[in-house]
Amino acid sequence: MLQNDKGIVGLKHRIMEDVARLAWEDKLDVDNLDKLVEEIIPGPRPEYRCCVYKEREIVRQRIRLAMAKNTKANKGSTNEVQVIKPACDECSIAAYTVTDNCRLCLGKPCMSACKFGAISQGEIRTHIDATKCKECGLCAKACPFGAIVHLVRPCKRACPVDAISFDEHGFCHIDEEKCINCGHCIHNCPFGAIGSKTYLTQIIAAIKEGKEVYAMCAPAAEGQFGEDISMKSIKNALIEIGFKDMVEVGLGGDMTAAYEAAEWTEAYKEGKKMTTSCCPAFINMLKKHFPEQYKENMSSTVSPMCAVSRYLKYLHPDCITVFVGPCIAKKTEAKDENVPDNADYVITFGELLSLFKSAEVELKPVENDYQEASIFGKKFAGSGGVAAAVIECMQERGEDTSEIKLQQCAGGIECKKALTLLKVGKLPADFIEGMICVGGCVGGPSNTVATNDIIKSREKLFKDADERKILANLENYPMDKFSMHRDGHMD
Repeated sequence: MLQNDKGIVGLKHRIMEDVARLAWEDKLDVDNLDKLVEEIIPGPRPEYRCCVYKEREIVRQRIRLAMAKNTKANKGSTNEVQVIKPACDECSIAAYTVTDNCRLCLGKPCMSACKFGAISQGEIRTHIDATKCKECGLCAKACPFGAIVHLVRPCKRACPVDAISFDEHGFCHIDEEKCINCGHCIHNCPFGAIGSKTYLTQIIAAIKEGKEVYAMCAPAAEGQFGEDISMKSIKNALIEIGFKDMVEVGLGGDMTAAYEAAEWTEAYKEGKKMTTSCCPAFINMLKKHFPEQYKENMSSTVSPMCAVSRYLKYLHPDCITVFVGPCIAKKTEAKDENVPDNADYVITFGELLSLFKSAEVELKPVENDYQEASIFGKKFAGSGGVAAAVIECMQERGEDTSEIKLQQCAGGIECKKALTLLKVGKLPADFIEGMICVGGCVGGPSNTVATNDIIKSREKLFKDADERKILANLENYPMDKFSMHRDGHMD
């Protein structure tokens, strides 16, 4: 993860902050944006790349993403995750390369193994011609010294669904039919050549127009900014910046758990296996790679984000809802036309900090007297948290859960394995909790600090939370006034 790399992440956040500042000042015109490019890359000497002209072009494309526009190479794309092509030319094209361990041995087993004439003898080691290599790997297997290594580019290695390939020039290409918009490639690219659209300027415009803009803060926010920054701290800062109010999405966790528990109970009686519906990258994996299981086995209950958005839109019909969390894939969930009133905009924690800086607002420790979620809703962000909350609801209803078999999948590989077993009818568990990020949302791609630090801070913050039960908590909310079903129908 490159979340602490000041060179890459610092530049990206500076661009977002400066673009947001121009939005507050009503200066998002061509002249001011061109001036911004020159300010960020003044020249005449380059700081990051081969020349200032290339650096400026990369900044221009990052500005486009910061305004929720496609990069130049992705015209017409609906994908949230996009390649910044000028930044993507530093990785090696060759998948197999010869290291200094090569001894130029007399037997030349690598040359004998290659069926495509891609290997020739150099002065100090053999050489692989990338234009001829078919990446079969036979040369690496044949080398007695292990001198030939397989180099997997970090973006491709990070992708859990094999959505990344490379063209004849070595530029990264994202297959949008496969991409689940998890964002793992973004934070694993060492050149910052992949980014996502950002919606700060649209949110600022809505605030400046006097619209009621409500923030919905993910459970993963607790611990994200240190043990002294509570949900109340975030709430205060958002109100200071111009939001009407903030609701913690842990409340949505309670809502989702209660309704998903009812589904689980019915499915268990029928002998039907089910998956959770909270992680949007997991849902995207289901949709695109396991479509039958998406139709047959996925819970029809909406995610916590959508639940809180629908609750807010019931109370305030014309309001704008903005989800804040560690997740890139949530941006695709907000655009899902099949799930009405999901959320108007989604921003990450890093984008939130850029928004605060653009308005010169700081997160400050305050006495925390704000809580809308049970501790189970708050723990939705961790691996196992969703399943624990659903089981808690079933137990609160007096149901026996001792025989239920759960499979908690955290990480793309685990999720694919479980869904493959489900597809072929060999899944031993009754229910799958699927989260594409290892550790759950607290291990999300857009966290601002290390996961272990977040977990430590969360433990301290949770000690201040009361022990309210999920179902008792929901009695305080008008659950019969809005739909908890994905398609929006009322039960």
